[in-house]
Amino acid sequence: MYDLIKWAERGGYQGSELLIYDFHSGNVYKPFDKKRNIIYGDPVYVEEFLYFLQGDYDNKKVTLYRYIPEKILEKVTELNMGEVNLYNLMIIGNPLYIISQESEEGFRCYYPDKISFPLNEHESVILIENGKVYLESWVEEGWDAENNRATDAYKYYNRIVIKDFAGNTISEEIGCLNKSVEGVWWIS
Repeated sequence: MYDLIKWAERGGYQGSELLIYDFHSGNVYKPFDKKRNIIYGDPVYVEEFLYFLQGDYDNKKVTLYRYIPEKILEKVTELNMGEVNLYNLMIIGNPLYIISQESEEGFRCYYPDKISFPLNEHESVILIENGKVYLESWVEEGWDAENNRATDAYKYYNRIVIKDFAGNTISEEIGCLNKSVEGVWWIS
């Protein structure tokens, strides 16, 4: 979504298309025709619906849609672009949350709840579920910054940090968050 601002400075964005492929039937679905200054976020499949964000720079709106090809296309919520940070704006979780995250502003959630807290260096929000915010943080140990190289003691690993909506750390453990095809998350 942040790219819309850059494109607007250069005279506008040619527009993008959101295409949904059904691998079983071979059908291709397009919820909207391509329009200038409109961009789409990555779709997310939750509870038998596809959800996606549509950024409309001309109308200064970001809209969350719920979609079932040839059956349902409905607006879930609409946000004013001036009230959200378009950088890393995405939808995650079950139920769905519209969030953004960056080092300066930290983590911000705009829908369905207003949540925000700072992020530590190398942290990014991966999942929100059951009142918890799951962050993944990458860690490097044994890096020689002066010579810009790894030492013999070099280690790289990920850490999962679980926080409440106020940003308080509930737990931390070494590992990565993974999602199965069935939508189940686990830490490996």
